[in-house]
Amino acid sequence: MRPADSSEAAVDRALVAAFLRDAEEEAFRRLYAAHTPRLYLWLLRLSGGREAEAQDLLQETWIRAASSLARFRWESALCTWLHGIAINAWREAARARRRADLPLEEEAQERAAPPSAGDGAGRVDLERAVRRLPEGYREVLLLHDIEGYTHEEIAGLLGISPGTSKSQLSRARGLLRSRLADAGAPGQQKEIR
Repeated sequence: MRPADSSEAAVDRALVAAFLRDAEEEAFRRLYAAHTPRLYLWLLRLSGGREAEAQDLLQETWIRAASSLARFRWESALCTWLHGIAINAWREAARARRRADLPLEEEAQERAAPPSAGDGAGRVDLERAVRRLPEGYREVLLLHDIEGYTHEEIAGLLGISPGTSKSQLSRARGLLRSRLADAGAPGQQKEIR
């Protein structure tokens, strides 16, 4: 899994040890402050921009992490382990949402809303296209292209093979290209890796 910068890993180890040894609240607050901004942004993208869902998933991630920290074996960076917990929480929420068969508010709003205009239209179109990707494609695309994980790391996090990760990334990028070209998105000629 993703190796941590040695100073970052040392700080994480010291904070986790203090939290586990003394239930030191300040140590947990520092861990939370160090890892939450990146986790939140990633969960926000993964959840299709739904802030309330991203906040709930972030809270669930930290609840699970705090109760499992004693079992963390440091075979990966703490941030990688936290991403794994967040993925599991997101997948469980997605399954529950599908079981309930609830339409997403956002999809109804998008159908009713006129196309975006202005300087941020290309970014809005890209964000919307990413949100509409199938879950597996979106997970791999965000982990690889946004978070910088390798296909081997993604395979470990998602429980898939590295080859599946590569093919899902390729398909995700192809769908994005196609959807952005169909929408006539500004900057559509920019290459999506």
